[in-house]
Amino acid sequence: MTDVPTYDDDLRLAHVLADAVERVTVSRFRAEDLHVESKPDLTLVSDADRSAEELVRAQLKRTRPRDAVIGEEMETTGHGPRQWVIDPIDGTHNFVRGVPVWATLIGLIDDGKPVLGLVAAPALNRRWWAAVGSGAWAGRSLTSAKRISVSRVAKVSDASLSYSSARSWEAVGRQESLLDLARDCWRERAFGDFWSYMLLAEGAVDIATEPELNLHDMVALVPIVTEAGGRFTSLKGEDGPFGGNAVATNGLLHDEVLSRIGL
Repeated sequence: MTDVPTYDDDLRLAHVLADAVERVTVSRFRAEDLHVESKPDLTLVSDADRSAEELVRAQLKRTRPRDAVIGEEMETTGHGPRQWVIDPIDGTHNFVRGVPVWATLIGLIDDGKPVLGLVAAPALNRRWWAAVGSGAWAGRSLTSAKRISVSRVAKVSDASLSYSSARSWEAVGRQESLLDLARDCWRERAFGDFWSYMLLAEGAVDIATEPELNLHDMVALVPIVTEAGGRFTSLKGEDGPFGGNAVATNGLLHDEVLSRIGL
């Protein structure tokens, strides 16, 4: 019988990394001297983004020297089947405008599969985390954790939907389909970025979707959603974070949602 790998040590490390990053990001949040630039793709980056990613990379180099690191702001380093995927500040536009909905995302891919995720949102005083086979949890720390699970809503007409801007859906030719789905839902809001998916994992939202995402936006989210009992796929229905976009649901609604807004 083959032993199933456990990721308890990696999960503890992810919390240590998040603790260290928070000391950087919280001190720069709403700082009057925060330096912000536009990247070539016209997205924003702040000095806090870069400092936070440098810190995580330095700690991983010491503690997991054989693992690869994929980040948002710097080139990929290392090789091998274990890949840490880091988004130092998911929700940078919120961060630079003083909106408290932003988080550090720390994910781990092992042999091509997302196996661990941690989302730390210090301005919301909240964390979410999961590892394969260990369930999904939320709280302020490992010692204040509560297990979370998705909703049991089985009808679109009873569902709460969180989606990104209508403009982004226009770019992929699915704006009308998305708006039709939103009209049929009980409630629709745009909570944004990581928060939509964490609310889904907690059972407060039933459908969360975005048409354009990068790997670092999604890896940490996948284990949390799936360990909470939900599904996370691309708009083409491919499981995981590798399709460039996302549909997450409580599982019961997934096939219908894909049939309506999928590519």
